Amino acid sequence: MKQAGFTFIELMIALFMGAFILGGVTFTYMGMKITNEDTQDIGELQEAGRLAMDVLKRDIEMAGFWGNYASIPTRNTLTSVPANPAPDCSQGDNNATFPQVSTSTYKVIYGETVDSGTALGCISGAVNDSDVIQIKRVNGLDATLVNTNSNRFYFVAETQSGLIQTGTGAPIAATGNTKVWEYIHNAYYVADQTYQINGKNVVVPTLMRKRLTSTGMKTESVMEGVENIRFVYGLDDNGDSKIDTYRTADQMTAIDWEQQTSVISTVQIFVLVRTLEEDKNGDARIQKFTLGGNTASTKREISKEDKYRRKLFVSTVRVMNVGDDKWSI
Repeated sequence: MKQAGFTFIELMIALFMGAFILGGVTFTYMGMKITNEDTQDIGELQEAGRLAMDVLKRDIEMAGFWGNYASIPTRNTLTSVPANPAPDCSQGDNNATFPQVSTSTYKVIYGETVDSGTALGCISGAVNDSDVIQIKRVNGLDATLVNTNSNRFYFVAETQSGLIQTGTGAPIAATGNTKVWEYIHNAYYVADQTYQINGKNVVVPTLMRKRLTSTGMKTESVMEGVENIRFVYGLDDNGDSKIDTYRTADQMTAIDWEQQTSVISTVQIFVLVRTLEEDKNGDARIQKFTLGGNTASTKREISKEDKYRRKLFVSTVRVMNVGDDKWSI
C-alpha cells in the first residue's frame, strides 16, 4: 500500500503554528508571573503599613490612661516607686519610666527627631531624620485578682494614691477601691535590621520598640519594611476640644509635652513602608514622599531612586486621655 508523508511546506506551517502557540502560552505565563509578583508586593506593602499603623494608633490613643487613678501620677501621691531601668528611655525633666520628684509634670507622651542615630538615652542605630515616640500608660485590662507576670511592673491604685511594683506570678493584694493595672512604657523608632531572605542577607528597615520589663527596656521588632515614621501633634490651646496648633516634634517645647497650658489632642501619624526585596520587573525610579509639615522648614521630604516599591500611610488618632476628657475606670 502506497503511503505519503508531509511535504516540506506542511512541516514549516506546522512548526510555525506550534511556535506561535508556544509563544502565546509563554507570553501569558510571563504576564501572569509579573502580575502575581506585583500583587504580592502590593499586598506586602498593605500588610506592613496596616499592621504598623494599628500598633502605633492603639498605643498612642491610650497614652496617659491610668485606670481608676484620677490624674497624671506624681511622686508625691505614689507611696512606692521602683528604680528606673538602666539605661532608661528618658529625655528632659520628669520624663523617666516612673514619676520623679520634680516641679515638672510627668510626661506621658514625648517625641523627638533622630539626627545622630541615638534617641532618648536608650536607642542607638535609629534611622536619621525619622521620629521616635514614647508612650506611658497602663494596660486597659483590669489585672485585679489576676495572676501577675514577674517580668512586668504593675500600678496598684486608688483614685488619688497608688504605688508601682513588680509582678510576683500571683495576684497582687487589692482592698477596697484599689485596682491593679499592668504598667506600660513603650518607645517606637525605625532601625535597619539584617534578615536572611531566599538564602541571602538583606538589610531591612524595621519598626522597632523599646518595651518596659522588670529587667529593663527590652528591644523588639514590630514590623519589617517600615522605612520612616513621623508624628505631627495637634494641640488644643484653650480647652474647647478643637485643634488650635499643629507642631512637629522639633517645634514642641518642654511646656507642650507637660500639657499644662495646652493638651495634645491628636497625633497625625506618617508611616513610609518599603518592600523587603527589589522589584524584579521594573527599573530604578525616583520616588518622592512628604511626611507632614506645611512649610519648607517643617516638611519632611524623602526622595529615593531604586527598584524598591514604597507606599505612604497617613492617619490621625485622637488621644483619649487629655484635659478633662479622660477614660477612668
